[in-house]
Amino acid sequence: MIVAFSVSPSGGDPDAGVSEAVSRAVKVVRDSGLPNSTNAMFTNVEGEWDEVMAVVKQAVQAAGEGSARVGLVLKADIRPGYDTGQLTAKVDRVEAHLREG
Repeated sequence: MIVAFSVSPSGGDPDAGVSEAVSRAVKVVRDSGLPNSTNAMFTNVEGEWDEVMAVVKQAVQAAGEGSARVGLVLKADIRPGYDTGQLTAKVDRVEAHLREG
């Protein structure tokens, strides 16, 4: 499965950004050893259901350190029969179509 998720803590300084907290979440994902990527809006992580969800939970906890509340947005692509590699393969298929036409 591939999960795209975004975490955002709240309840702290209203003028402060969330990049430090988000970096704690991204570090958890990168340290997990699972295939992943981060862009301006989401972090994507690929693996088996239980391992991916455990990483998301740890990332939310890391981002929420010192915050009264954490928001989580999560989207999952659950595709039985497909092993890892889809994180890049999906993008490669779109790029191939763009080159063709």
